[in-house]
Amino acid sequence: YDVWVMTSDNYNKLTNIASWVPVDHVTIPPKVERWLRKDNVTPIAMAPNGSNEMSAKGIDHLYVPHSIDTKIYKPNSKDINGKSASEYLGSKDRFLVGMVAANKASGMTHRKAFGENILAFSLFQKKHPDAMLYIHTEPHGLTNGWNLFALLDACGVDKESVVFPNPTDYRFGYEPKHLASIYAEMDVLLAPSLGEGFGVPTMEAQACGTRVIGSNWAATPELLSEDSWLVEGQPLWDSAQLAWWKTPIVPSIVSALEEAYKSGGGHSEKSAQFAKQFDVETVWNKHWIP
Repeated sequence: YDVWVMTSDNYNKLTNIASWVPVDHVTIPPKVERWLRKDNVTPIAMAPNGSNEMSAKGIDHLYVPHSIDTKIYKPNSKDINGKSASEYLGSKDRFLVGMVAANKASGMTHRKAFGENILAFSLFQKKHPDAMLYIHTEPHGLTNGWNLFALLDACGVDKESVVFPNPTDYRFGYEPKHLASIYAEMDVLLAPSLGEGFGVPTMEAQACGTRVIGSNWAATPELLSEDSWLVEGQPLWDSAQLAWWKTPIVPSIVSALEEAYKSGGGHSEKSAQFAKQFDVETVWNKHWIP
């Protein structure tokens, strides 16, 4: 859980807290560091970057990464209620760019960088009209997020080239096997953000053989296969947590989309193999049990 919210004195009454902690900034926020240094807290980093940041601060900790079920998230998952993923999404003969990101924001800042990503897609699609965008999220901003339809308008994205999930299915939850089919249909997952503590969708996509465009900071670089793409960013000060994020640079995202397009999309064996080290059974036996 995000520990900067854990300010109650009642936590001090607990004898031994095992705290599985995301570090989703470039630097550790002071409130997070104070929690990690509590005598009754055993910190558990959930990504290599988080472990490195804790080590740099001299904070004793354990390490257990997130995990995924590679029996479900695997290449060539194509069926959604009797339809192929391309039929379900309307993506036949299109270059499918996917996003899987919660539409939750804090005021003017959106950690998932929807503004930069959608603007980059708009610029990319002007050169490649066969590209389409699937955004697996709630688009109206009902959970303190943004109105993504207004953002798409502002970026001049062709509405016929954007698909959102069925709102009823999204509200009640997609079956993991159906989400796996959607990942497998994508030509690339577009996932740059201001900072990730792990980024579970990036690993789910890779397990399905789909390469990822991600941020070259926080947790992401060490969690992408060598044939994925990293984008650059510039520092962004998070005044609420007194720590640094980075804003993805739009031309860098466009360049990564171009590289993905040139590659032709499709299945990546390297990505699928890379993700297997994060299989739930592997992580359970190698990390949680010890």
